[in-house]
Amino acid sequence: MSDDISKIIAGWDFDPDKLSVRIIEGDDGKEKVQLRLDLGLLQMEMDGRPDGATPCGYPSWFDYYQARRDEHEAANPDGPPFVLDDEACSRLWREAVQYYHRYLSLWHLERYEACARDTERNYQLFQFVRTYAVSEENIAQFDQWRPYAAMMHARAVAKPLVEKQRIAQAIEAIEEGIDRIREFLEDYDLLAKEDEYPELVHLKKWRDELLESLDRIDPEEEPVESRLPLLQRRLERAVHEERFEEAAKIRDEIQRLTKVTQ
Repeated sequence: MSDDISKIIAGWDFDPDKLSVRIIEGDDGKEKVQLRLDLGLLQMEMDGRPDGATPCGYPSWFDYYQARRDEHEAANPDGPPFVLDDEACSRLWREAVQYYHRYLSLWHLERYEACARDTERNYQLFQFVRTYAVSEENIAQFDQWRPYAAMMHARAVAKPLVEKQRIAQAIEAIEEGIDRIREFLEDYDLLAKEDEYPELVHLKKWRDELLESLDRIDPEEEPVESRLPLLQRRLERAVHEERFEEAAKIRDEIQRLTKVTQ
């Protein structure tokens, strides 16, 4: 069998102006994600580490170092804290880049659930490194991407909810992303500059557009599980805008529905 990949990428030209990704069936019968590059392609597993490796028998280096942390803390309850050295951070960074390539590909393929899984995974990794890394340089290398991972996770969770017209739940997912980015800004005393962060600007704009669309939705046409969050959103907005008579009516409807669903 030839090692030449020319036949694999024949007819699939690299486009520098857009992300070119596809899903293929591997020789093992499992789906693989392929990302076209100018000099070839990246092929990634759909689950686990994108390269399919299991370092030291663990699903990922992140899992490995979490296990080491737990073991260290159990063995040293009053001793020195667990730390991540340069070698650990180097391993975790290379791994994080793999997950970044995959979740970006999954987003463009509209595999939102898998995209949400990978973005949440990287977000938690950045928090982990921030807590345990010794080097400030290592912390900065990871943590600068925390707002982007938070934004992409919010998008991956909210987009399918919007498509299903579950607007209130989508807004909740977006606001969780907004809160995460603001937490990052607060960590670095940057809240006064929040309008300079495109990730936050994007989520706030999307949230506001969806809030406006709530007024065009008839709650009676929504399933009960969607109706309560929708009414809660309308109540918050009515109170914020000091439309208290309308807020009272919405509150009564929420109480009625709550009794029905109990």
